[in-house]
Amino acid sequence: MLAPEVIALGYRYPNPFHFGELEEAAETSLRGVVRHHMDEFLTEIETLELGKWEELHTATLDLEPKFVPYVGHVAWGENYRRGEFMADLKRDMERCGVDLLGELPDHIEPILRYLAATNAPLPDLLEVLGESVSTMRSTLVKADSHNPYRHLLSATGGVIEDLNTLAIGPHR
Repeated sequence: MLAPEVIALGYRYPNPFHFGELEEAAETSLRGVVRHHMDEFLTEIETLELGKWEELHTATLDLEPKFVPYVGHVAWGENYRRGEFMADLKRDMERCGVDLLGELPDHIEPILRYLAATNAPLPDLLEVLGESVSTMRSTLVKADSHNPYRHLLSATGGVIEDLNTLAIGPHR
């Protein structure tokens, strides 16, 4: 499993097998700073019962989220530019076989799976992704400085830095 796919798993709604799957994927696929941040996330999540993790996930990412997990919204707000971006992203995600799993195309979770599926991400995405994730993390930390998802956003930032270091070349 590629690093962006592993981080994407962290944004999925928790289930009884989710923690073990995340832990195993992190152990076998992540290295360096990305692994460190994922380990921090896992350490904090591990102490929660499944119901509490589900509540945390919902409060953080779904119902009145503590940060907006939509890259296009963070970058452009609710205007036509976001709509164009989502249309382009959806088209390229379909070309790469990325299932949105019920999310909008600019949600951070399918974007990470898309980054794992393509060697040539959309230039518009690459232009705004790093800053958008940084804004998401800052917003979350302001709203809830102890929220474990801050570590997942840091891991996401690390994946983006790693991809940029590779000059967005083949990363399979």
